[in-house]
Amino acid sequence: MTATAKMPEPTGDEKMLAKKDGGVAQIIFNNPARHNAVSLEMWQRMQTLLAEFAVDPEVRVLVVSGAGGKAFVSGADISKFESERASEEAVKVYNATSSAAYDQLTGFPKPTIAKIQGYCIGGGANVAVCCDLRVCTADAKFGIPAAKLGLGYGHGGFGRLSHIVGPSRAMELFYTARQVTSQEAYDMGLVNRVVPAEDIHTAVEEWTTMIANNAPLTIATIKAASQELARPESQRDLARVDRMVEACFKSADYIEGRRAFMEKRKPKFAGK
Repeated sequence: MTATAKMPEPTGDEKMLAKKDGGVAQIIFNNPARHNAVSLEMWQRMQTLLAEFAVDPEVRVLVVSGAGGKAFVSGADISKFESERASEEAVKVYNATSSAAYDQLTGFPKPTIAKIQGYCIGGGANVAVCCDLRVCTADAKFGIPAAKLGLGYGHGGFGRLSHIVGPSRAMELFYTARQVTSQEAYDMGLVNRVVPAEDIHTAVEEWTTMIANNAPLTIATIKAASQELARPESQRDLARVDRMVEACFKSADYIEGRRAFMEKRKPKFAGK
């Protein structure tokens, strides 16, 4: 597909960075001094960025990562607890905001990839399991230390994790609050791929290139099917998926795909 212009490089002390290039959007947690710990303001900014990228027709895939190379996201910014989570009302506001951001990422209509370097702890693990795919460096560490901090943890986060690794593995991670290695994370299905630290950018670029060059309508249908099947059976709208499947067969991309196959060339999909 044709590359699009890069978004201007963020400046100053922005804690959430956004980039876009060639159909690939990026959201970067930018608090490396605190291992990309997340504040209330960062969760709010994340919601804004997700909303913008969701309706951007140029965006084919979203990559979520952390700045600095030492951490994906290390969880909530504990230094902000006194100002953001000290009172009961403040806790409610923070939890509602972070939960909305998690739900928004989970419900993002396009493929999402978590690019994980170093620590992926607490809220970081929750961000990672909100994504469709996860690739990590060999030195990555995963953990959910809520039980060591006395924090309440919502059913949404537990549900997303258990959907990926199974309830027993999820309970093990919560009960013990221990950190697991990248190999353990791979063995339990928490990550799709483990690569050397120097290969992480290339590995993610390989995925994003393949995804961005494939048929957007087909991919959107698979994403929708996954989202509907994750809901309780009584809440599923499988008819929506059926309509999307029908739209694929009526699309110009379907014609392009057939012609490209017969002509032995790469298809150029427009998402129409």
